[in-house]
Amino acid sequence: MPSLNLSPDYISRLVFKVRGVQAREGLTDPDPGSNPSDDKSIDVLQDDSGDLSRGEIVQELRGLDEQERQELVALLWLGRGDFEAEEWNQALLRARERKETPAEHYLLTDPLVADYWAEGLSRLGYPITIPEEERPT
Repeated sequence: MPSLNLSPDYISRLVFKVRGVQAREGLTDPDPGSNPSDDKSIDVLQDDSGDLSRGEIVQELRGLDEQERQELVALLWLGRGDFEAEEWNQALLRARERKETPAEHYLLTDPLVADYWAEGLSRLGYPITIPEEERPT
């Protein structure tokens, strides 16, 4: 099992955050100022420019050091099937060489990035853990 700079628990929390943002859809509520119980709270799953969730994730990714962002790129590729677990070091090397776009934009443009991170962790032998705040009570 390769060692990771980012903890598997941190990556698990990131998976849940990104899934929450990527589950949203475009605005469809014609009257967003109405009563939530009347409109069945559909605004919750709509992507609104006033909602900072995606921007907060971008800022969080920018706050990681270069090596940690490269690890997330390599984990995406591993989960997507571009590399095998035995090729982890090659995936990391390729991620270091990748310079086309900032990592945070590259990662968040893939609609399945959270699933690929989870699969990549699994292929490396790390389980996805449900963050404490997401656990049913």
